[in-house]
Amino acid sequence: MPIESPIEANNRTYQAPHAPAVVICLDGCEPAYLDAAIAEGLMPHLKRIRETGTDRQAHSVIPSFTNPNNLSIATGQPPRVHGICGNYLFDPETREEVMMNDVRFLWVPTVFRRFQQAGAKVAIVTAKDKLRALLGAELEFVENGACCFSAERSDTSTQAEHGMDKASAWLGMAQPEVYSADLSEFVFAAGVKLLAERRPDLMYLTTTDYVQHKHAPGSPDANSFYEMFDKYLGQLDDMGAVIVTTADHGMKPKHKADGSPDVIYAQEILDELCGKGNSRVILPITDPYVVHHGALGGFATAYLPSDANVADIIATLAATKGMLQVLTKAQAVEQFDLPEDRIGDIVMISDENQVIGTSEEGHDLAALTEPLRSHGGLTEQVVPFIVNRRIDIPDAPQLRNFDAIFYSTTAASSTS
Repeated sequence: MPIESPIEANNRTYQAPHAPAVVICLDGCEPAYLDAAIAEGLMPHLKRIRETGTDRQAHSVIPSFTNPNNLSIATGQPPRVHGICGNYLFDPETREEVMMNDVRFLWVPTVFRRFQQAGAKVAIVTAKDKLRALLGAELEFVENGACCFSAERSDTSTQAEHGMDKASAWLGMAQPEVYSADLSEFVFAAGVKLLAERRPDLMYLTTTDYVQHKHAPGSPDANSFYEMFDKYLGQLDDMGAVIVTTADHGMKPKHKADGSPDVIYAQEILDELCGKGNSRVILPITDPYVVHHGALGGFATAYLPSDANVADIIATLAATKGMLQVLTKAQAVEQFDLPEDRIGDIVMISDENQVIGTSEEGHDLAALTEPLRSHGGLTEQVVPFIVNRRIDIPDAPQLRNFDAIFYSTTAASSTS
């Protein structure tokens, strides 16, 4: 069925679809994870959906981190429009490094809000609480209306703030440990129960990449995770939902042959070029949950002194082993659709098997019990985009993960 351009999704008039539309964001789901689990016979439901529905790949936004991509999916727009360009930023107003999880950083309403304003029922379940306020921005939590709660804080959710009192008690599952696969399973289980009890018109389920940071595609723990997911996917499919399964980013190995992290310490390089204390490297992967990645990712930005020779600095950084791209602010804004007032003077992107850090002493890597796997750059941009209905998705322009709500609701509106 022909479909209008998805980039218009956040500007059109919304109405409740005929069938429930469900978007699942599998955090850190490198496409190879699905291929490996299907090859082992562990994902029969997804295998069937791939064969009978629509099986494509899409691009995430850059930086390929959690917050920018979840908010792009939630708004149907790139970071230049919604403003969330990392998990963490240097706030130019306060001159402090802060988490970008406050609603004040979000520039536009979410598609969830637009649907609720049109009279549709909305449900959102997140693994970590850091996304909950942003995804639920401006929703009204009336009785049996919208809900937006996290697995991480499910013991203390309230009707007034989350649309659900004590979600863990309602679900009959204990509040999970934040560093566990159980956090994601809670999200899937809650989605199935919400679909059965509340029948939301639009539901968004977003997980954590704890497993993907620690375990490669085809490994026993990774396969177990995707086998678990497949069971819930089958239940949602059996209940008649139109489902788009995508991801916020992929995941790549970022370590040397001996298993130690392969890190470009950018702050150390800039201290030599600009003098110690005269520049500031910001790592937007940083969030309250750095145990599994040590705040090391494939994307970084840096603020330089006013008298810096930017061309020489870029040339030196670009020649560093493992550095894929170094761009000026203007180039990064143009190439990646970023908000110019929330990135530094330069942007750095590492290669497939390297990450960018500040300085060696600036990262506590003692908790990395497995060889580092991480994300953030261009090599983690390809993600799955799988729909359990056969729909017509144009070959050009490039399909984006933030087209997910558009295609799910459009397909659901065409279902009688």
